[in-house]
Amino acid sequence: MDFSLTQDQEMFRDMLRGFVSKEIEPYAQEWDETNEFPYETLRKMAEVGICGVRFPEEYGGSDGGELSFVIAVEGISRGSAGLGAIYFVNLGLAMHPITMFGNAAQKGEYIPKIVNGGVACFGLTEASAGSDVAVLTTGYKKKDGHYVLNGTKIFITNGAEADFALVFATRDKSQGHRGISAFVVDRGTPGFEVGKHEKKMGIHPASATELVFEECEIPESNLVGKEGDGFKVAMSSIDASRVSVAAQAVGIAQAAFDAAVGYSKERVQFGKELARMQAIQWMIADMATELDAARLVTYRAAWLADNGHDCIKESAMAKLFASETSHRICHKAQQIFGGYGYVKEFPVERYARDQRITEIYEGTSEMQRWTIARQVLGVK
Repeated sequence: MDFSLTQDQEMFRDMLRGFVSKEIEPYAQEWDETNEFPYETLRKMAEVGICGVRFPEEYGGSDGGELSFVIAVEGISRGSAGLGAIYFVNLGLAMHPITMFGNAAQKGEYIPKIVNGGVACFGLTEASAGSDVAVLTTGYKKKDGHYVLNGTKIFITNGAEADFALVFATRDKSQGHRGISAFVVDRGTPGFEVGKHEKKMGIHPASATELVFEECEIPESNLVGKEGDGFKVAMSSIDASRVSVAAQAVGIAQAAFDAAVGYSKERVQFGKELARMQAIQWMIADMATELDAARLVTYRAAWLADNGHDCIKESAMAKLFASETSHRICHKAQQIFGGYGYVKEFPVERYARDQRITEIYEGTSEMQRWTIARQVLGVK
């Protein structure tokens, strides 16, 4: 088994580390405090090719594949988990429907927008349709050669800033998942508005909003895939994005681990550094071991995707293990910092808040266990 990265992946990782240390880490705390969306940083990311890593060269990307994308999500999230969320929704969750199910015209129009620093969002979740996607109520109908959308989405990452949204709606609720279709809706389309902005616990630079559709009329050409394929499109996108969330969790965990190791070498109590105390050493050892395991299971899922394997189980495993590992590492980091881990002067407080969402979005830990069990047992 080869656990090494390719030369191109190593070069990309090294470039990314330099970019994150210069352009992301110094501003992460400010973004957290102001809820500022980092447009300028996203533009710089596009200039150096970070926003094109997942896309084919014919659309301006670098065709780096899923593993390079995971490396990027991890590195960016290590600097700012909020920007990490913006990034993986842009390149992954919101664009997967177009890259995998869109037609040539849709790919030619929307992929270059993201490569060049544009913003996209994924409009699936509703007040009554979270884990149970099949019961969504946002509806669509055909009218004079157009589709007309009506309904409201909630908790939509990048909702306030998106240049376009991937939106899921049903033609007939009685058909359950078979009635759902996917559409791309451009910002500024009459009848499409951004609603409530949520005030969140963490990942503050990334907005979470309502998307409101009232007699929103879009061309038939905005249908992604075929009518009735929306559930398949949504589930495929979420399955793929679980690896991104795992990478985000690893990035946060790495940041918390680095902070804890550094602090343990500096903080003196009872006449010696914390790093010389066995209780702290054991915490650091556990953190290092779990972090390494979380990264490996995440990279494995990305490698499987790059090599054409069906990795529903492995993606769920990566998301489950990495997110809960990140929780434990952030907790231990705060313990090592003591009272300083609970104040905003030190970033471990932010890491703990940012980490929490990784166990919730793209399917809660409970839903990941359900997915894994069904794959293992072969039951529906």
